[in-house]
Amino acid sequence: MFDDASAPVNPVSHAADRSSWKDPQTGYVRRNISPPNFPSPIRIVEVSFPAGARVSYETGARESVIAQQVWVRDGALEVTVGKVTHKLAKDDCLAMQLDAPVTFRNRTRRAAHYVVVLAS
Repeated sequence: MFDDASAPVNPVSHAADRSSWKDPQTGYVRRNISPPNFPSPIRIVEVSFPAGARVSYETGARESVIAQQVWVRDGALEVTVGKVTHKLAKDDCLAMQLDAPVTFRNRTRRAAHYVVVLAS
C-alpha cells in the first residue's frame, strides 16, 4: 500500500496496477488512485466504507498544512472534525484541514463509497 521510493516515477496510474488495502478491524478498503512516487502535493484515495463502520484519526498541529476533501460517491457518511459533525449524502463534498481529530462513521445498513483528495 505504501509507495516504493525506489520505483521509477511515472505520471500515470493505471487501474490494472493499483492494489487495495483492507483494514482488518473495520473492513474498510482503501485504494490509492494517484500515481505512486510522482512528486505532487496532491493525493487521491478511493474508499469503500462498510455499513456500521467507524474509524478515528488523531491529527493535530503540523509543520505544513494538509488540506483534505471527502467526496461521497454513494451512500452516506458522518465525518466529525474536532467537535463538529458533518452529515454527508451522495455527491456531497466536505473540505477540511487536518489539524484536529477526525472520525468517519457509517450509521447506515449499506456501504459508503467516497473519494479523498489530500493536498500538502
